[in-house]
Amino acid sequence: MNKKLLAIFFAILAAGLYAINIPLSKLLLGHIEPTMMASYLYLGAGVGIGAVFLFTRRKATEEYDKIGKKDIPYVLGMIALDVAAPILLMFGLLDSASSNASLLNNFEIVCTSLIALLFFKEVISKRMWIAIGLITLSSFFLSFDDVGAFRFSWGAILVLSATLCWGLENNCTKNLSNKNTYHVVFLKGIFSGLGSLFVALVLGERFAKIGYFALALLLGFVAYGLSIFFYIRAQGIIGAAKTSAYYAIAPFIGTLLSFAIFKETPTWTYLVGLLIMILGTVIVVIDTLAKKHTHTHTHTITHTHDGTTHSHKIEHEHEHSHYLSDKKHRHSHA
Repeated sequence: MNKKLLAIFFAILAAGLYAINIPLSKLLLGHIEPTMMASYLYLGAGVGIGAVFLFTRRKATEEYDKIGKKDIPYVLGMIALDVAAPILLMFGLLDSASSNASLLNNFEIVCTSLIALLFFKEVISKRMWIAIGLITLSSFFLSFDDVGAFRFSWGAILVLSATLCWGLENNCTKNLSNKNTYHVVFLKGIFSGLGSLFVALVLGERFAKIGYFALALLLGFVAYGLSIFFYIRAQGIIGAAKTSAYYAIAPFIGTLLSFAIFKETPTWTYLVGLLIMILGTVIVVIDTLAKKHTHTHTHTITHTHDGTTHSHKIEHEHEHSHYLSDKKHRHSHA
């Protein structure tokens, strides 16, 4: 239980650190071109975590497995998706309100959970399905520029595309969660950052002034590097879907920061989307409060051999989950 509580703390800390990303990135986009911005954020994450690793006692990292040949597809997938996702997000921010973009980031829960189910066979509860439906409905409302004209916001579509990439990436990273976290974040940051830098140069984007460059690197270290570091640590204990669920508070923190920084006025579609998103997020949090416990069952097997009757007792353990609010729960045995 202590290990699980630590994982929950890591997931919430990761959410809080990431929450500053969207409003502060939108501010910096006034001075840095979008693909360059994506590059600086991940380079800041890689360089920052690499520096932290140099000052970390070696014993703290020896308990993890080394990245091997079988992990290469997940590493390459993680890097490629982390090139695409922040670029899509930065371009989306150019054409979206910061508050809307922050809330839309919760669609990552839907993407992460469904991919975890379809490709990695993680279990999704009935409550989680309800939450997925509500978050999807909220994202639908938040994606409109003009409901009356039924016109989608291209900025919102780009932000949602970024969450799809991160949903895929979360599940790639989950398969690396037993590896050295410093190594994973360093690889993710440096190579994703260099990949984005290559794309930026191909697009003809210019390097930022040194002051804004330094601010972007610092933001990347905090909002991506440290956030990813704690996210991976949480994933290794409670799984991709559960970690993503606790991470759901990040958009609400980001929304509050957006209102404070940009003085944005909420539209009625935003308010409807916000209410639905809150409801979906509450259900997600309730779902994560499922407790596991173990029952020990004893069976007596009797058989006859050479005219003599023998009895043997066999014990086995059975683990299952139920919710804190459940008064009754049932389980079956094969």
